[in-house]
Amino acid sequence: MTETTSGPARGSRAKGGKGSKGLRIERVHTTPGVHPYDEVTWEYRDVVMTNWRDGSINFEQRGVEFPAFWSVNAANIVTSKYFRGAVGTPQRENSLRQLIDRVVKTYRAAGEENGYFASPADAEIFEHELAYAVLHQIFSFNSPVWFNVGTTQPQQVSACFILSVDDSMESILDWYKEEGMIFKGGSGAGLNLSRIRSSKELLSSGGNASGPVSFMRGADASAGTIKSGGATRRAAKMVVLDVDHPDVEAFIETKVKEEEKIRALRDAGFDMDLGGDDITSVQYQNANNSVRVTDEFMKAVESGSKFALRGRMTGEVVDEVDAKSLFRKMAEAAHVCADPGIQYDDTINHWHTSPESGRITASNPCSEYMHLDNSSCNLASLNLMKFLQDDDEGNQSFDAARFAKVVELVITAMDISICFADFPTEKIGETTRAFRQLGIGYANLGALLMATGHAYDSDGGRALAGSITSLMTGVSYRRSAELASVVAPFDGYARNADAHNRVMRQHSDANAAAKRADDLDTPVWAAATEAWQDVLRLGKKNGFRNAQASVLAPTGTIGLMMDCDTTGVEPDLALVKFKKLVGGGSMQIVNNTVPKALKRLGYQAEQVEAIVEYIAEHGNVVNAPGLRPEHYDVFDCAMGERSISPMGHVRMMAAAQPFLSGAISKTVNMPASSTVEDVEEIYLQGWKLGTKALAVYVENSKVGQPLSAKRKEEKKAEAEPEKVIEYRPVRQRLPKGRPGITTSFTVGGAEGYMTANSYPDDGLGEVFLKMSKQGSTLAGMMDAFSIAVSVGLQYGVPLETYVSKFTNMRFEPAGMTDDPDVRMAQSIVDYIFRRLALDFLPFETRSALGIHSAGERQRHLETGSYEPSEEELDVEGLAQSAPKAETVKEAKEKAREEAKAEGVSETQAPAPAPGGAHNSTELMEMQLGLNADAPLCFSCGTKMRRAGSCYLCEGCGSTSGCS
Repeated sequence: MTETTSGPARGSRAKGGKGSKGLRIERVHTTPGVHPYDEVTWEYRDVVMTNWRDGSINFEQRGVEFPAFWSVNAANIVTSKYFRGAVGTPQRENSLRQLIDRVVKTYRAAGEENGYFASPADAEIFEHELAYAVLHQIFSFNSPVWFNVGTTQPQQVSACFILSVDDSMESILDWYKEEGMIFKGGSGAGLNLSRIRSSKELLSSGGNASGPVSFMRGADASAGTIKSGGATRRAAKMVVLDVDHPDVEAFIETKVKEEEKIRALRDAGFDMDLGGDDITSVQYQNANNSVRVTDEFMKAVESGSKFALRGRMTGEVVDEVDAKSLFRKMAEAAHVCADPGIQYDDTINHWHTSPESGRITASNPCSEYMHLDNSSCNLASLNLMKFLQDDDEGNQSFDAARFAKVVELVITAMDISICFADFPTEKIGETTRAFRQLGIGYANLGALLMATGHAYDSDGGRALAGSITSLMTGVSYRRSAELASVVAPFDGYARNADAHNRVMRQHSDANAAAKRADDLDTPVWAAATEAWQDVLRLGKKNGFRNAQASVLAPTGTIGLMMDCDTTGVEPDLALVKFKKLVGGGSMQIVNNTVPKALKRLGYQAEQVEAIVEYIAEHGNVVNAPGLRPEHYDVFDCAMGERSISPMGHVRMMAAAQPFLSGAISKTVNMPASSTVEDVEEIYLQGWKLGTKALAVYVENSKVGQPLSAKRKEEKKAEAEPEKVIEYRPVRQRLPKGRPGITTSFTVGGAEGYMTANSYPDDGLGEVFLKMSKQGSTLAGMMDAFSIAVSVGLQYGVPLETYVSKFTNMRFEPAGMTDDPDVRMAQSIVDYIFRRLALDFLPFETRSALGIHSAGERQRHLETGSYEPSEEELDVEGLAQSAPKAETVKEAKEKAREEAKAEGVSETQAPAPAPGGAHNSTELMEMQLGLNADAPLCFSCGTKMRRAGSCYLCEGCGSTSGCS
């Protein structure tokens, strides 16, 4: 623990100091008399970033200086995103040293000016330790710090803002203006619209009010026109409405209706992708929506009782609705378009440290920051893999003592930043300086769990995550209490002292009650227990410097800066990663965490090499040589052959939530086969398990994003008449005699017949559907639909494309079927293509689409795997489709030579990255035959991936969120 000591008077109380004490800073990583920069090897690189769609150069800066151990991707992102000054001018930063010095020296100067340090020597140690931690990718501040600190522009350090709006036109117009200024600065904002009276209430003039949904339209249009920070990405925002607001149903349905519009316009040929030319015609697309529910409402859902919707001005009951029906509408909307998310109001305010100053009503766009209206939070995240250590005998441990020291250092720096920070509005500045909200968090949890041999969805994994989170927050509040003795508690503390200390006891009690699992988490729990005891003791004596200390943010761009394999609290995306090479080009490597995990699980070096080589070829661990099936779940990822169950994500959030001041930015991924009932269960369990907020995303539920690239290429081709060569698909008709299957079916009481005919060498070639009487409208439409699908199949459209597009389509008749393999269908079309998938697609393809037979589902219940046994596999067919051994061997040898030059271990079995892949997301799609429903990056055109509730581009570091 850092000590406090008496010292010479420094400044006045207005500067935040009592004038008699300062912090003694200990060295953790640095050496006296040696600057951290002098302990690493530096090299010069050229950073050239292109848009892969048209080959144009997005960014170019040559001769930039970075440590030799920094990856190409991290150096590229820091150079293009964070270096300040016009490119090509002497003022342009060209070294990581300059960037770190610009920020760290500003923090040191502000700390000295405001009385944080006991002596100039302590200030120097602080500067060196902070520089070392950034240089070695141990932690990173959020992006606004790197953008703004130490420059001539406003010193904005916060990424997250919460606004407020009242029921007056003046306040609503202020909302539009304040939001716009925040977007202009490159950040995001959230607010609750529940104070605005509903469309079912009267104005003082006697007419009906417009309602919040109407005003959302104007704010959405404003956000769509303002590009964040002058960059290419759009603004990020969160809109919240209370569940008892009379317009809550209209709020829930806003995005559902717009999603239908998107699909209709897309099918008509318009460019409706995120960032597309025609997407601006669609409303409400620039915000995440969330409904704020109460315990009263959730209990009414469980009991099936009525729930009152209340007027905003009088509080009187305007309408009564069936709670279960309203909850169902929320789940249906989220199932279709991922909005609205859900926020649990009573849980959030139960952990509120400053309730006497106002309730928590909203969150930032990614839902991790939750505190008072008109406030902000600056973030920083630690790289957890930097604290995993191996001893000489190969035993692993988490370095809790060093982790605590780094947390103390970072919290001190974050609090110092509030002393000099600028804010977008005067009200936000006043609230933030009065309550000094901080948001320390971490990244690389998924990698840490895998490396230590823990399944993400396991008691051991949750225990380790909980212990680290508890230690982080406990040490943060301990440091906050120490800072209070040096530079005074936050201004709002005296009024909220009882509540603040009550919340500290809640955290401490949760820490004491948490389950200990194994030798890795138990020492961390012990360190956390000690920290919380200090918090209770010091907090009662000194008060606290900060009303809030910790959150779990998406860690998008800064996660890439730290070379993290996983973001925030997320699991790994896939086992094989896409790696850029210094000399240009790319390769695929198996995650560095996989060999560590296998070693932890007790596998010998030869076994590790064989398993890693298998993963490199197949992208998953199923049937890897020598790998025991009980260890498969350690290597489960967010997507792929063995993806983590939705409840696995919720349980991990619940394990960390009691030890966080704020909340967790995370989307619960759900397979395409998920039902509305599944979404309801996730929302219900999220409440019961004590999470503060949840959002779900059902695979393939939104309009596919990558279509715009193809459409733009087609437009470009039309504009270039000199290219006269045109390739057209050729129709392959079926022979006169063809094998076929006729199936009778019933869906929701409606009967029909389907005949599916194949080519002699296998492969579906045509489909005939018969329903209703000949000459009826339905029969005619079925005939037309059959012809369209059949012609498409004969022109080479893959059956899996039809299956992915038409399954989960919802319309009547729907319901129970008489097919044991497909017990429920959302429509006739949904049933037909599920049946065709079962009859004609290989297991791997339809399993990736979430389609399994009754026998496979039974096998999953019994063994935990849908995979057919060896007796059931078509070994001969698989052998015919396998790649030639010589080709694979040659590719591997070539890749190993490149890996050796890059310093990558040969046991990782690298291979050249496929030509169509440009990052890990696209590589995973190609290997596993999946579609990650994510937008294309505005800057470089590559496929983005989820990071918390936002999207992140691995190629250039752009994000769709606020952090």
